[in-house]
Amino acid sequence: MVGTMALLQALIRTARMVTHTPRLAAGLPPDEEVYLDLPDDRLTPALAAAGLGDHRPAAAALAASREAAAWETRDRQVQRLAAFARNRPEWFDAWQYAAPHDPDVALIRAELAVRRGWESPARAELLHDVTPLIAAAARAEPADPVPWRIALDHARGTGAPHTEFEARWEQAVRRSSYHYGCHVAALQYLSAAWFGSHRESFAFAERAAEDALPGSLVRGLPVRAAFGALHAGPDAPGRGGPVLRERLDAAADTAIGLSAEYPAGDPWPAEVRNVLFYVLIRLERWGEALEQARLIGTRATSFPWDRISDDPLGQFLQARDGVRIEVAATLPLRGTRRREGPGDH
Repeated sequence: MVGTMALLQALIRTARMVTHTPRLAAGLPPDEEVYLDLPDDRLTPALAAAGLGDHRPAAAALAASREAAAWETRDRQVQRLAAFARNRPEWFDAWQYAAPHDPDVALIRAELAVRRGWESPARAELLHDVTPLIAAAARAEPADPVPWRIALDHARGTGAPHTEFEARWEQAVRRSSYHYGCHVAALQYLSAAWFGSHRESFAFAERAAEDALPGSLVRGLPVRAAFGALHAGPDAPGRGGPVLRERLDAAADTAIGLSAEYPAGDPWPAEVRNVLFYVLIRLERWGEALEQARLIGTRATSFPWDRISDDPLGQFLQARDGVRIEVAATLPLRGTRRREGPGDH
């Protein structure tokens, strides 16, 4: 009898999935319209010009963000331009030749050197050698927190002690109290995967999120801490013990509130939404996960999917399909159909 009931339940679940999964694609862009790490519309022309060897639009974009003290935008621009220069260096070489003392050149040079160091088997040694480049970028624009975000990434890569990390963190927050990139870099250093613990990373993330203004991406830090805990697995040794489900749910709830403050498809919270999507899946909060997939739209991001798969875009699309199936399995087979909502776990 037990076997018969289990078989019947499995058949009903299958029927629900077949019935409802296709219509749950409503609001989701087709797979072929989803891209990984779509650049902000303001940076797209600069990247296109750089691809043709022209550095001037990139120089203008970075100069504008520096003059406006738009540090969050500037950090994103620097990371995208450095990643592009990693594989297509000609335009950046021309820029360095034309303006060797440009503070924006100094900043990309430091970011690029740290990226190269991280990718090398001799990481610690190479990163130690780029310390002068980071210092030069910091001197070139003393008000800019972005060199200090790079310095925090550098501290993690070189295994700097906590005292040195804290000194760099102090310099970062002195320039911008709630700079998201600096907070992410600090959270990574304090994570169980590096030089802290789940306890430390959650405490840091929760405190920062509580202090941040509504709409600040810093309010998404706890869900990044949740990703770290979930990705490490329940049996990760020696890092503060398991994280309570209540804490994970609270992190997701805070990130859902942040996501709701931005329109669907907005590039600004795209990475936070992708991390939240992963966390909601791991917490089996299927309806809310599907809603975040709709809000993500075409903007999949490398993180967190590149931590799980060598094909991050494929992993995102697979996760999206899986969530649709799970939501479909919870809907009634017949009778009144309801649209799944945020409360459907």
